Order: sequence, then C-alpha cells, then structure tokens
Amino acid sequence: MGGPYVIGVDGGTESLRAAVFDLAGRPLAMASAAYPTHFPRPGWAEQDPEDWWRALGRAVRDAVAQAGVAPDAVAAMAVDTTCCSVVALDGHGRPLRPALIWMDVRAGREAAAVLATGDPSLAVNSGGRGPVSAEWMIPKALWLARHEPDIFAAAATICEYQDFLNLRLTCRRVASLGNAAPRWHYRARAGGWPLGLLAALDLGELAAKWPQEVLPMGARVGGLTAAAAAHLGLPAGLPVAQGGADAFVAMLGLGVVQAGRMAFITGSSHLHLGLSATAFHAPGVWGTYDDAVVPGLAVVEGGQTSTGSVLAWLRRLFGEGVDYRTLDREAAAVPIGSDGLIVQDHFQGNRTPHTDPLSRGAVLGLALRHGRGHVFRAALEGIAFGTRLILEAMADAGFRAEELVIAGGATRSELWMRIHADVAGVPLVLTRVADAPALGSAMLAAVAAGCFDDLAGAARAMVATERRIEPDPAAREAYAASYAAYRRAYPALADVVGPLAGAAS
Repeated sequence: MGGPYVIGVDGGTESLRAAVFDLAGRPLAMASAAYPTHFPRPGWAEQDPEDWWRALGRAVRDAVAQAGVAPDAVAAMAVDTTCCSVVALDGHGRPLRPALIWMDVRAGREAAAVLATGDPSLAVNSGGRGPVSAEWMIPKALWLARHEPDIFAAAATICEYQDFLNLRLTCRRVASLGNAAPRWHYRARAGGWPLGLLAALDLGELAAKWPQEVLPMGARVGGLTAAAAAHLGLPAGLPVAQGGADAFVAMLGLGVVQAGRMAFITGSSHLHLGLSATAFHAPGVWGTYDDAVVPGLAVVEGGQTSTGSVLAWLRRLFGEGVDYRTLDREAAAVPIGSDGLIVQDHFQGNRTPHTDPLSRGAVLGLALRHGRGHVFRAALEGIAFGTRLILEAMADAGFRAEELVIAGGATRSELWMRIHADVAGVPLVLTRVADAPALGSAMLAAVAAGCFDDLAGAARAMVATERRIEPDPAAREAYAASYAAYRRAYPALADVVGPLAGAAS
C-alpha cells in the first residue's frame, strides 16, 4: 500500500475520530478517542483542551496502525472540530481554564447585549434581526471579560478548538475562515474583524487576542513540529491543512462545492447549508458568509431545532419495545396528509425562518380515528414541511437549492427521505461515505498537499454518489393542503403558546 494517503480528523462533542483515506475517498481505517464533558452549573458545558490533544494523538496513531500504512505514505492531514468551543490560552499556548464548548449557553445576557448594539456586522443573522446565540465566540468572550476578568486579561490568545489543535500541531496562531465568518462576525470581503461591534461592547482588547491571520479552509497552516510528530507518530514537517467547523467541512465531504447545491445534515436537528454565487442577507435565513467554505462562494444557512429528537420523543412515548422500523411501517400505511393531522415541529422553538425560541410543538386535527401511525407520519411530514418553509425563505431571498445532499439519521428511513423529497420538490442525493466531516477534512488535506488543484477537483475524485431520490410531482401536489395548514399554524399559535413557554422557562 504505497499511497499517498490523507488523514481527516473530526473533533466532536463526545470524542475525536481520525480516519485514513486514499485519494479516491475510500476510508481505510477510522479510530476514535473519547473525552469527558463537565457540567459545573445548569447551562454550562466545559472540556479540558488537553483532553482534545491526548485524544488526537491516540486516534491518529490507532487509525494509521489499523490502516496498515507507513507513516511516510501520509501526504497531509486536516482537522475539523465543533464550532464555538472557546479556549483561553496563556503566552505559551497553555489553557488558562476549561474550554466553554459549543453547547455552553451561560452567555445569554451577553448575547442579548451583542444584538442590542445593532452593529452592521450582525447583518448575517436574519438581516440584523437576530438572534445572536449564546453559543458563539463574542458572547462567550464577553462573558469571560465580565465574569472572569483576570482570566481574560491573562489570555494571550482567545480562540476555538480548531485553532488550539492547529497551534499545537504547527506552532502557528491562525484562525479558520470557516469559523470566523459564520460565528465571529468576520467579514472576508468587507472590513475584516468587527471592530465597531467590539468597541460598542467595551471589548476592544479581544481583537488583539484573536489569531491575527485568518486562513481559508484547505490552505496550508504549516508542517508538524517535531513534538507534534512524535505525539501523532507521523513525520515532522507533514503538511497540516486549515480545517473548520464540523458542519461546514461536512459540506465538502458531501461534495457540495458548487453554487446551487445544499448539504442537508439530519439528526436530532436539521441543518441546511447551501452555496450561493451571490452574497445576500435577509430575514428568515442566516448568512450569507463570504468564502466560508469555497473561495468565491457564499454560504447560506437554515436550521430546524428539533427534528429527529421529536421522533425519538414519540418513540419513547409510545412505550418500550416500539422500534423505528415498526413506526415507519405503520406510517407508510397512512395516506399522504395523515388523514388531516398536522404536527408543528417546534418542540424546542424555531431557528429559521421564524427564529422564535418560545414557539412550541403542536399536534393539530386529532380525531378518535387516528392511531400512532397517523401521529408518527404527521411528525415526519411536519418536519419535512419545516424544511420546505426554510427552502422557500431562501428562494425568496434569491437562493434556490437545486438538490439536497443528505447525511445523518434521516438516511436510515426510506419513508422519511421520500417524504422530504416529495414535500420539498427537490432531489435528495446520497453519497458513499457516511462520515462526511472526516472525508471533508481529508479532502482539505489532499488539496493542501497538492494532490488536487482545488476543492472541486478533490470532490470529483473523492466523493461518490450512491443514488438519487427524485421527487414525485403528484405527491407534492397531494401535500398542498397539509402544507398550507402547517404554514398557518405558527402565526395562529404563537400568541397562545409563547406566553406559556416564557412563563415555564
């Protein structure tokens, strides 16, 4: 096995995975190493960055050994990580405190303060209407400045999980455009850092603590230092490519590298990430983020907060011993429209296009004739309606998805994929490699190593389409009345459930 090979690393919430790929995008081996998350208070979630570093060493060594390749046959590596996992480092690159990982939402008041500035850099959040999330970099840094001023003052660097690993690997202090554009309010084509926003927050010192160089994904960060090479069992000087946020790197692993294509990442929630030839900002959509994934293209973002999590809740509610295969079979026996039943999928609020954290789920039209197959199918349809609503909001703003390249939990249900395709009226595309973030990182490594000229070339060689699910126009028409009812549900219910949700929070 002579190679060359590339290593793609995916730093997730619970573990870090490393995979060895050949240049046809075939995974030779994958290994993982777990690390703990600590929850010292409600809403807080912390990890030790040193645990990330130890996991990286274990996973890379194990993957290379399992693949049976010689370390010097590896051409390059790249890392993607969770986004908005914020780290404070001293002048030697050592953590001053545990990292505030992405799910840490202690900075709620700080997020409100960011939105209240009305700064032009906030245009990427529904045209400036928000919301600004407590998960993101600036609210978390502002929380540190307000609540741990000694830590903030001592920090030579405030960065993300991604940047910490690249610093350890190469001794270079750089940030990823794939993180900075979506979540740091960095504007690649219009002024760079949001200095006006920082000034309005009395947070001007943060600009000097951020890595001053922002690299596009796939750029060469540098070579492995001798210490890093020894830690990973790889050659010193091995090229390290700039990675980014896991979901954005997954776009590459799904082959979403041209304008008009969209990555449809499904699981407990749904994420819709498309590439647009033109930049725009509009209510109901997030973005666009200039050059965040592919140079010259802008990323548009939509998301549903509760999707697969709604189905998991229903399965638990239906009782022990009920599996998804049984529920799918019962739902498939129910006609389109679920015999007049509508499910509003806002069990944890709505992210886009309504961006209403107090909206809640609802089951509308219940009758005694309805069984659990009706309720389950109505939930599948309601989530698909939510996706269609997002796609229509994007189309109104000027972006129309030509196809959805799907990954994640929904791919395990043929029925759910069929419903999504028919409701949206857009083909679904399934690719060969399930771990899209790891493959996307491997593609970035291959470009940095010079194996391909650009990401489009890497995608042609390394991403394989397994099949397409074409929409059925007749089925889409059959959904019309149910979808119209779904659209009317949110404005009809918002004033009813919003005050109740606010009182209960």
